[in-house]
Amino acid sequence: MDLMEYQAKELFAAHEVPVLPGSVAETAEQARRTAETIGGQVVVKAQVKTGGRGKAGGVKLAEDPAEAGAKAEAILGMDIKGHTVHRVLVTQASDIAEEYYVSFLLDRTNRTFLAMASVEGGVEIEQLAVERPEALARIPIDPLAGVDAAKAAEIAEAAGFGPDVRDQVVGVLQQLWTVFTAEDATLVEVNPLVKTPDGRVVALDGKVSLDENAGYRHEDHARFEDSAAADPLEARAKEKDLNYVKLSGEVGIIGNGAGLVMSTLDVVAYAGEELGVKPANFLDIGGGASAEVMANGLEIILSDAEVTSVFVNVFGGITACDAVANGIVHAFELLKSRGDEVTKPLVVRLDGNNAEEGRRILQEFAATAPPGTLEQVDTMDGAARRAAELAAGK
Repeated sequence: MDLMEYQAKELFAAHEVPVLPGSVAETAEQARRTAETIGGQVVVKAQVKTGGRGKAGGVKLAEDPAEAGAKAEAILGMDIKGHTVHRVLVTQASDIAEEYYVSFLLDRTNRTFLAMASVEGGVEIEQLAVERPEALARIPIDPLAGVDAAKAAEIAEAAGFGPDVRDQVVGVLQQLWTVFTAEDATLVEVNPLVKTPDGRVVALDGKVSLDENAGYRHEDHARFEDSAAADPLEARAKEKDLNYVKLSGEVGIIGNGAGLVMSTLDVVAYAGEELGVKPANFLDIGGGASAEVMANGLEIILSDAEVTSVFVNVFGGITACDAVANGIVHAFELLKSRGDEVTKPLVVRLDGNNAEEGRRILQEFAATAPPGTLEQVDTMDGAARRAAELAAGK
């Protein structure tokens, strides 16, 4: 789960990372009152889960509370890269003497944690990494040893922090590592980390991604979920404990196992290239394709107005194909009992454990199912082509 800046700074403050005072506002009046409480110049910042806010006009300086309210009113409702602004962060303004970059992240490629730091912050760090990679220090972190004062000093030294701020940066790095580990994050980033004219080091911005797999350890993280920005279908799927991601396409996808579903997305995309159709979603039902799980998955996918066909791609392993087939049959019945009778065509490909029995069950059911709603294709590529054809009305 990606956090907005104000949420990231809330975690920073909880773990003693130095931040400037501020508060989130959902109306211009709330922004005005917050600016009044802070006093002096403030910055009004759009809160959306994307970069480029400043370039889009979503970050504005205000001299007084009245101007803060006016700037908030201008920003609220803006569209920034497809994200509607529903709230703004009103925070104390600060002059900047120098800008830095620091982060901790999960390095999946090398199966470790990684610290990155640079004395050239406030820029697109991806661009810096490509154009001037020597300006970005990359230090692997032993997950068992973590980041103590010595490791933090090593990171600061590698990045080239000067003696005037090094001790403060070492402290900030240790505090950010505490955020990273205590909150089960996969990314903690500050860009920019700044030195103010009076010599203080402060996190002026913040970006945090939390590992949702560790959510059971952090019931308080539920408060960070942004229901207003969530896709309605994804929200409904989450309520049903389905691993679903909405895409923009016409072929609904159901599979068991993330690897198989990703492969299915690829073959459907390839098959639909000439027909102008694409995969509509990622949906992994996991190993237990029960009738209820299958019905819930079909209900979510069929609720997508863009979907015109569905591809069910299952490889029977621990859950045998005959159990999956019975799940599909019962899913049709459950949906009918809910008043959601299946009307869009499903293409089913079963392979693996008890595949022949599963195919027989579906073949018998196809004779009584609503006309044109159930087809079987033996191969993955063939089923993908057929689902793409049906989505294109062929």
